[in-house]
Formats: sequence, structure tokens, C-alpha cells
Amino acid sequence: MNIKHIRIIVLIFMSFPIHAQTNISITIDDVPNTRNFKKNNYQSVLLQKLDSLRIPIAIFINEKLIYKTDSVNKNFELLNNWIQRDYVTAGNHSFSHSRYSDIGYPFFKLDIEKGEGITRELTKVYNKPLQYFRFPYNDLGKDTTQHKQIGAFLKKKKYISTPFTVESSDWMFNYVYEHYLEKSDLESAAQIGKLYVNKTIEYFQFFDSLSTRLYGRKINQIYLCHDNLINENYLPEIIDKLKQQGNNLVTLEKSLEDKVYEQESHYYKKGGISWLYRWIPTENKRMYWMKNEPNMDRIINLYNRLVNQAKANNK
Repeated sequence: MNIKHIRIIVLIFMSFPIHAQTNISITIDDVPNTRNFKKNNYQSVLLQKLDSLRIPIAIFINEKLIYKTDSVNKNFELLNNWIQRDYVTAGNHSFSHSRYSDIGYPFFKLDIEKGEGITRELTKVYNKPLQYFRFPYNDLGKDTTQHKQIGAFLKKKKYISTPFTVESSDWMFNYVYEHYLEKSDLESAAQIGKLYVNKTIEYFQFFDSLSTRLYGRKINQIYLCHDNLINENYLPEIIDKLKQQGNNLVTLEKSLEDKVYEQESHYYKKGGISWLYRWIPTENKRMYWMKNEPNMDRIINLYNRLVNQAKANNK
């Protein structure tokens, strides 16, 4: 074996991360899902399954959901049940889940403050901090001015603006999944559930690979998903697969200890993209990686077709 071949082997070896494991935090938006809660005879199936998994979870709460059904007292108790779990970290997701870039700074600021009323009292009861905020739609503003305005406000309120690095459009899968269940097409629903699991794992692999290319190592990943029906049935399987691959499930606080999260964002638009993309300084390089994400054509086409059908039927 000549020197040239040895150098190539060394370079290939160095391109792989030293440790196969990744620290991963699971974060769940739009808690509590009071619609499913009522349908399930006032039981949170997702919460029950998370009880058995006993891994750290961070939840982001829309307090308006408590008033979305006619069971306000039961919905309040549901939120209490979430927050009292010792493995759950509670965060603010605004009161009404409005888009910041649409309603503007004055109204959005009020929505943040309104969104912490009940949550802050409950976190006090269980001796927990309320220090995390996540933007609805991960819309941090339409331009630099809005980004900076709300950033200064959150800092004043001692909130940490919570990023994510991995998400797999579970809301889109959930829409199609619920459609098939409503049609009693259990086979198609199961196929969508399986596709969701497989695509989510692909996304973790993609963003692990991207972090290795950008930083020469695997970073702590933060997964964003939602309190919805497809996660009731398939999030435990995703978590099991992540564990089988040797990954560690850690708290949000632990993930944010990674120095990578101290970087400046170079993205000042309203699109809810991964923070791995926001840290990339140039638009061309950002778009290059976004175009190389796992292929989602099947679920996108199904989702668009069903949404268009629903709109046509409502005319």
C-alpha cells in the first residue's frame, strides 16, 4: 500500500464522527391536545405512553387550547397532569399560536405574556422554572427589525428562545393519517405511520451527517414534533429506534449546553427552518443542503391532494 492510499484511508476515517452516539432532546409543541383528549374519554394517550418511556420531554404550551372544547375544567387538569410529571419541562408557545410576522410586535408581545398565565402558576406549584419560549411556526419575524425586537423582549423576560435542529413535518403526516382513520382505511393509515417513522429516522441521519460536515462532529440534536394522533401511536417507535441506534435521550437543557447553540443566526426571514440552516452564513449554501433533505414527495402530494379536496367540498 503506497503513501497516497494511506492518506486517502486516513481522510475517510477522519470524515466520520469519533462517537456514534448523538444526544437528542424530544420537544413537543401545541400541548395540550384537548380535542384528542375529549375523543379518548378524557385520557391523554400520548402522555400515558411517555410515562412508560421515562425519557426527558420538553413541552410547549398553547393555553388557548384549554378553552377549545366545552370541558375547560378537565382540560385544565390535563395541563396540570403534563406539568406535574417529573420528566417534563414546560415552555411557553404563546397563547393563541399566531404568526409573529403576521400580527406584529405589539400584539405578539401580549400573546406571549398571556400564554404564560396558567403555566407559570403550575410550574411554581411543582417547583419548576418557566424559561423556554418557542415561536409558533418557528416564525421569528419577517425581517431583521422584527427578529431583534422580539429577541430583546424575550431577553428582558428571561426567556430562552428555543431552537430545533430536526423536524419531519409530523403535522402533515398527521393530517393524512387522520384522514385514513376517519375513512376506516386502517391499512393506508398504518402505511402513513410507517412512512412517518422511517422518514423521521432519515431526517435524524441527514442532520447528523450535516452537522458532521459543518462542524466535524455530531452535535446535540433537538427534535420538534406535536401533540397529535400520529405521535400517540408512533412517537414511541421513533424513540425506540433512536435508542437502538445508540443515541442518548437527554433534557432540553442538556442539549443547549452544546456550544453550537451559541452561534449567531444568519437568517432573518419568517420561514420555520432548522437552526442548522440558520447558522449557515450564505443563502446558496443553505439552499444546497435544504435541497438534499430526504425526499418527501409522497406525503407532500397526498397532503396537498387531501387539502384541495377538502377546500373543494367546502365551497
